[in-house]
Amino acid sequence: MFRIRRIYDDILPVNREAIRTVQGILAGQFPAIGAEEAAALPERLTNPAKHGFRAILYVAEKGNTGVRGFALCYHEPDLPFLYLDFLASPLGRTSRGVGGALYARVRRDARELGCVGVFFECLPDDPALSPNPETRRQNVARLRFYERFGARPIAGTRYETPVKPGTTDPPYLVFDDLGSGVPLKRDHARQVVRAILERKYRGVCPPDYVQMVVDSFQGDPVRLRPPRFGERVTVEPPSPTEVPTDHRIALTVTDNHAIHHVHEQGYVESPVRISAIVRELRKTVLFDERPPRRYSERHVTALHDPGWVSYFRRVCERVGPEHSVYPYVFPLRNAARPPRELEVRAGYYCMDTFTPLTGNAYPAARRAVDCALTAAEAILDGTRLAYALVRPPGHHAEQRVFGGFCYFNNTAIAAHFLSLHARVAILDLDYHHGNGQQQIFYERSDILTVSIHGHPNFAFPYFSGFADERGSGNGHGFNLNLPLPEEVDGGAYRAALGRALDRVARFRPQVLVVALGLDTVRNDPTGTWSLTAADLHANGRLVGGLGCPVLVVQEGGYRVRNLGSNARSFLSGLWSGAFGRTAPRPNHSARGSAGERIPLEVEEPALAPQAAAIAGEGAVGAHHPVARHHHRDPVVAVGPGHRPHRARLAEEAGLVGVAPRLAVRDRPQHLPDPLLERGAAQVERDLEPLELAREVAVELPP
Repeated sequence: MFRIRRIYDDILPVNREAIRTVQGILAGQFPAIGAEEAAALPERLTNPAKHGFRAILYVAEKGNTGVRGFALCYHEPDLPFLYLDFLASPLGRTSRGVGGALYARVRRDARELGCVGVFFECLPDDPALSPNPETRRQNVARLRFYERFGARPIAGTRYETPVKPGTTDPPYLVFDDLGSGVPLKRDHARQVVRAILERKYRGVCPPDYVQMVVDSFQGDPVRLRPPRFGERVTVEPPSPTEVPTDHRIALTVTDNHAIHHVHEQGYVESPVRISAIVRELRKTVLFDERPPRRYSERHVTALHDPGWVSYFRRVCERVGPEHSVYPYVFPLRNAARPPRELEVRAGYYCMDTFTPLTGNAYPAARRAVDCALTAAEAILDGTRLAYALVRPPGHHAEQRVFGGFCYFNNTAIAAHFLSLHARVAILDLDYHHGNGQQQIFYERSDILTVSIHGHPNFAFPYFSGFADERGSGNGHGFNLNLPLPEEVDGGAYRAALGRALDRVARFRPQVLVVALGLDTVRNDPTGTWSLTAADLHANGRLVGGLGCPVLVVQEGGYRVRNLGSNARSFLSGLWSGAFGRTAPRPNHSARGSAGERIPLEVEEPALAPQAAAIAGEGAVGAHHPVARHHHRDPVVAVGPGHRPHRARLAEEAGLVGVAPRLAVRDRPQHLPDPLLERGAAQVERDLEPLELAREVAVELPP
């Protein structure tokens, strides 16, 4: 079996190698096009303005044998049409089935792009135009091949008139209506022909020749040559649930995560999180599941202190599966001399008192790294979107510090792995600050780190995530924090996301790594915001619209009841943004874990009035409808920064909503719109971190 995938650029090694093979085929089989035109192929893929068309390249690959064939097309979105320039395979290699599969993919994507049809040139089968019998035999074979799909030459025009009189085998212009049965209108055909001759053959066809050919299209609608070969392939239109292989999201799930199960009451980072997400994702057709591979520990120690890695492994082996070690002594006075006892030494490497070291924590954390690296390698293999569904999470883990449920920083390790081949940006969308990535890459300029999170005045990890933390040394200006107020709805969040994506776009990453936290939604036990599934879908669509490969690594999210549907909403939005179409629906109804109906596609929600005030002019498009501000009733729960006994103490003291933010005494159950009725002083306090972040963003280097 072979796979067909679209190549967008020559950034990744796998794409560069494929493009080199295509250039070799062009040079070997089509010497007339010249080495210069073949060498320009990478630029054609990324600079449509210069060449007049948007180039689209598909390659058919089989295992490790490389490119078995390719199709090069040009898209004109304004007319709109697709022009097929080349469909070829290497000399000496069988192309059985490859040509048909490539052309079928071209037709499918032309439909999805809204094209009237596919146009291309084919050498003639008329003896008067093609006198050489062997050449004519090959021409007949090509015309027969395309006619089986319904494509036939346009008749009754002067398109096949040679530019230089006396030239043999001038091409027909062939049209494929993609099975629509809609006749091609004369005026439309004239526009298409003019675009082809003036843009593709720029400098070859004189203006009077172009006008002569355009004027020769007289019939309305344009007439096609009658079928000549009596063969027709029954080509069904693509199913609404069909997704090409290269458009699927590579899904890698930590397969042994359940061995790490902390049974202490209130510990919300549990195995059910993964099963809840997997159950929902398997209701869609967007994913291509791939088992995690095993990777060397050197990928871990490339970022994490080897002393911490060694200690983590040894203490977990010593503790055993039925016991846990909680840090309780911290080296504030003499960090240079760690305690000798392994159990006591936990505080030497930990930032909190609620993340335990258990007998299975190390193997689970190592497998999570394997999972993230497998998904990262899928990106390097040419996949546009990948999702590492890992557990335990990792974005709070620093170079030599664990905590916040995190041991190894899966996101950072994957980003570093990718940075050896491409320019990488990290976008952390968890409710809590991505302090791990910030600390690890704080002095690096090759990896941009951006985090949208609850302000550290009230949200874990409390000590980092401030807007004035911008990086140091070579990394100055390459860390952006966008701390948000305690009460944030979907519109306000998208305002901040718009600014984050603007910074990412100016960095011009070749791969984006998203640390996805689903604890931003309403009623998450560790958060205070009120995002919905529709908000997550809209956020995913914005992220996918950046146009670069995206690796998503799972971080937080603890409201199990709708965790799966929330993950599906973000990822389907990401898919829609990346490929410019609505995510296909499965054939059966999708239901959430509680039996409620969950839409596979959700209407994109509004930019609330307060979001516009927070974002500033132009931060988010004004096309969003208006959305209500939702207030989350506070809950007492265990999350980053709080052990179960602390939650009980807070409840007894009359404090509500203790984790992971500052406790608020006697909080009202329902609040009015914060920007309209809460008072100017409170509004200024809420918006202060955003104003500071805006100032920082303006000063960042391009």
